[in-house]
Amino acid sequence: MKVTLDPGAYVPTRAHAADAGLDLYARDTVTIPAGGSGVFDTGVHVSLPEHTVGMLKSKSGLNVKKNLLCEGVIDEGYTGPIVAKVYNHGKEDVTIEAGMKLVQLVILPVLTPALELVDSLDETDRGAGGFGSTGK
Repeated sequence: MKVTLDPGAYVPTRAHAADAGLDLYARDTVTIPAGGSGVFDTGVHVSLPEHTVGMLKSKSGLNVKKNLLCEGVIDEGYTGPIVAKVYNHGKEDVTIEAGMKLVQLVILPVLTPALELVDSLDETDRGAGGFGSTGK
């Protein structure tokens, strides 16, 4: 996969060869307020393989230890900088230093079926049963 970097950006890495996620690093030091969020321009640009999507996922250590969460979608055709919005669900401010691992980029296959507008959907066992419909 082709990657370019803006000045000050870090090359994405995998801690282990078989890791699903590529670690993306903070380019700047940002303090994320308790109950707030911070925006990080990683300065990383990627050319995703055909028929894939890049999913930004939280680093489990930052999630468990610091209550930080991140979700995002990088579409196949997007080649701008990867920007992550990180939410602090904790009760204390958290400072992310430049050069720290911030989020993971997980690349997954994607289906893009054509839509067909119909009058009704096929019946299933579950039907419209939603939250709580399967019991405790």
